[in-house]
Amino acid sequence: MKRILTLLILFQLIARLAHAQQDAQFSQYMFNGIYINPAYAGYKEQLNVHAFYRTQWTGIEGAPKTMSVAVDAIANDGNVGLALQVSSDKLGAQRNLSAYANYAYRIPVNADGTSRLAFGLGVGIVQLGIDGALLNPNDFEVNQPVGMQSTIVPDARAGVYFSNDRFYAGFSADNLVSQYIDIDRYAFIAQPKPHYYLTAGMLVPLSRDILLKPSFLLKDDRGGPTSLDLNAFFILAEKFWIGGSYRTGVKLYSKSYLQKDLSNLNSAVAAIQLFPTQNLRIGYAYDFSIGPLQGYSSGTHEISIGYFFNRKNARMLTPRYF
Repeated sequence: MKRILTLLILFQLIARLAHAQQDAQFSQYMFNGIYINPAYAGYKEQLNVHAFYRTQWTGIEGAPKTMSVAVDAIANDGNVGLALQVSSDKLGAQRNLSAYANYAYRIPVNADGTSRLAFGLGVGIVQLGIDGALLNPNDFEVNQPVGMQSTIVPDARAGVYFSNDRFYAGFSADNLVSQYIDIDRYAFIAQPKPHYYLTAGMLVPLSRDILLKPSFLLKDDRGGPTSLDLNAFFILAEKFWIGGSYRTGVKLYSKSYLQKDLSNLNSAVAAIQLFPTQNLRIGYAYDFSIGPLQGYSSGTHEISIGYFFNRKNARMLTPRYF
């Protein structure tokens, strides 16, 4: 009986997600902002490789599984940031694969270059797909695929990002091209929608070896509920992060097309990040379901890893903090 209820909830979630946020979700986005903003490219001012793997709502069949790998670096004496990002996202029968090349023009706004305003652009392709073999064969609909159905569309994203030694803020938008590509012939593939991200954070010294980093991320796609992440991390001796997030829905403006009974509660996140060496970063996050999935899901696990290739005169302290 529990399995049947779980599958029913999953099918309802998939139906809702077709009209809601489509972008993959990460709880550790603050450890590398390239996943939500192309203007972040080159921020760490050295060559680095980083990856995420996320398995969401464990215990529910067809729950989301997401993986992303990126590499970014600087050029032109730090005035240009470059990044390549590849992501794979699975949700039930949906299969999405994307690749973006990102460029950021980084403008110094003070003499020593510790404050910069960056403008970023990402261009790439997105493969949208659905596996008909994973759809319910007992509830067959017109034009329902029986095998794998996919299409490839071009896309672009853009953003702006400001940072200094104690503060950062950014705004970005994606699916700027794919939203206009006609995919109506694929009845079961959702049309991409633009997603908007607003984020900001700061660094508060509490003592010589303890720093506090509060931040937030506001996400909206003008189709589904607006989501707000409130985050706080303690940084201990520049080597260990511990903290968490609270994710909830918020109402910024009227969305009369949404269900009236949607719950604002989503999840709470506990996360850690550590630097075993100066070059290696490892992070882990666990999401606790506190919304309608509570009691059906065993939570969400997310692992991240990054490796930095040292460069002379690289500013390592600030990139570690943000």
